Amino acid sequence: MSRRVVHPTDFSAASGAAFKKAVEMAKAGRGELLLVHVLSPVMPVPGDGYISPKVYDEIAASTRAWAGKQLDRLLRKAKAAGARAKGVLLEGVPHEQIVRFARSRRAAVVVMGTHGRSGLAKLFLGSVAGRVVTAAPCPVLTVRGR
Repeated sequence: MSRRVVHPTDFSAASGAAFKKAVEMAKAGRGELLLVHVLSPVMPVPGDGYISPKVYDEIAASTRAWAGKQLDRLLRKAKAAGARAKGVLLEGVPHEQIVRFARSRRAAVVVMGTHGRSGLAKLFLGSVAGRVVTAAPCPVLTVRGR
């Protein structure tokens, strides 16, 4: 059975620390590193006015292209470090998609960064890492960003 390490990333500094740990774990276990980025749907902010479907599609395409480039950059880094790696772009609610992906790929572990928010910031922004920890079908290692 292959040991799969899932690393969800939002390309932030907090994810960078977890990326290093995920690469290390995949190499040590001779497993496969699965890099995942979840694209959230583009939601116009009330009061911004009308956004035509064409502009909406252009924003979504631009966001997808940027995320694809960032994911490719991480894949090159992982492979240069000696890890077997694949990248996947998903769409939807981040914590739901991460949990669904980990379950469908029978992940051995999810390694993800945490921003370490607390207080009102955590109340209003929530914690993707916290939600993944409570719903994941496998162990979740959270790595605090620096």
